[in-house]
Amino acid sequence: MSKPIVAIVGRPNVGKSTLFNKLIGERRSIVEDTPGVTRDRIYAEAEWNDRRFILVDTGGIEPKSDETIPKQMRTQAEIAVATADVIVFMCDIRAGLLADDRDIAIMLKKSGKPIVVAVNKVDKVGELPYEFYEFYELGFEREPIALSSLHGTGSGDLLDAVIEECHFDENDTDDEGIINVAVIGKPNAGKSSIINRMCGEERVIVSDIAGTTRDAVDTRVENSHGIYNFIDTAGIRRHSKVEDRIEKFSVIRANMAVERADVCLLMIDAKDGVTEQDEKIAGIAHEAGKGCIIVINKWDAIEKENNTVNEYNKKIRTSLAYMPYAPIIYVSALTGQRCAHIYELINNVYAESRRRISTGMLNDLLNDAMNRVQPPSDKGKRLKIYYMTQTSVAPPTFVIFCNSEELFHFSYRRYLENCLRDTFGFEGTPIKLVIRQKGDDSTK
Repeated sequence: MSKPIVAIVGRPNVGKSTLFNKLIGERRSIVEDTPGVTRDRIYAEAEWNDRRFILVDTGGIEPKSDETIPKQMRTQAEIAVATADVIVFMCDIRAGLLADDRDIAIMLKKSGKPIVVAVNKVDKVGELPYEFYEFYELGFEREPIALSSLHGTGSGDLLDAVIEECHFDENDTDDEGIINVAVIGKPNAGKSSIINRMCGEERVIVSDIAGTTRDAVDTRVENSHGIYNFIDTAGIRRHSKVEDRIEKFSVIRANMAVERADVCLLMIDAKDGVTEQDEKIAGIAHEAGKGCIIVINKWDAIEKENNTVNEYNKKIRTSLAYMPYAPIIYVSALTGQRCAHIYELINNVYAESRRRISTGMLNDLLNDAMNRVQPPSDKGKRLKIYYMTQTSVAPPTFVIFCNSEELFHFSYRRYLENCLRDTFGFEGTPIKLVIRQKGDDSTK
């Protein structure tokens, strides 16, 4: 990315995510008064004084912990520091200057990157409290900046300091042609693993502990296939099992991630097969009108016979009967088996979801379809279809004008959709048919 990268780092629960949300102007990171809520790197674009940069929220660093999750969070923060152009080191005035702060400061000094120290939770405006000055002991070139990430006071001074340390490309333009890919599925289906495999690095925390990913984590990848923004979502559990407040936020984030996506990768554990929960998760993408690819992960763990794939395909098509358009690919995130082919499918599904068909071609198809199968009738009144036109893409949306919406039976609607697919493709994307009765200005 040509925009400068600014990473926010510090101990757990010092207010990093609150500041992140404040600076980007939306609630992208989960904020909860519980240490360790943010576990991965979370990216978003921020702007100050007409200068744009990439802001990175990181999990809290616990320098001396050897537990699995804190250790991986520390690794994620270290990667963020290594890839950042400027680092915002957040401390907490209420807790004071702690030994962990000093250890983190030593780590940051070794990076050689510009450091801006932000002392958070200075909520009173006016003369700085005595405790603020002890943060000068950290020994950075820049003086610490007092702020309240909750109220936003001091954030302007912080941003001014960040902008001074950044180097901007005057020829920088907005990124174009980026495909947003949401990776969705049950907890522990391999969502983070597949992203790490496709990125070629440990970009997202991977653990056997279900529910490790809590935020929707953005990961930018650029390669010979194109530019992609992978959104690793928290695993979606059954609603009845979503008891923890943080996990409820995670489910909301996963739904929001689908809304932001151009294409969804539905991750299914090959050992479990398509469960009822998988069906519900797939339904989220389908109802949102998003292109979808069914990714059967952990295929290396399945004992295979000559007909294994065909039998598995039949089960998937039966369970996910409402999305027969979605291509299926069998992969192993562990070994990398067929993972590279996912890029080709993403590009194809993205293109298909944006395919436009001329009105002339659509009405040629419509006339041919009606000649082969007559529109239905009821009590002597026959459905008359006047013409069809495409009104939008993503998903491809077609408006059909007729004499009676009531006569337009679901089976004939499905027949016309199949005709569209047989003729024009639309692999991987839902199709929306809007029936408009003559003289009716509303779409239904």
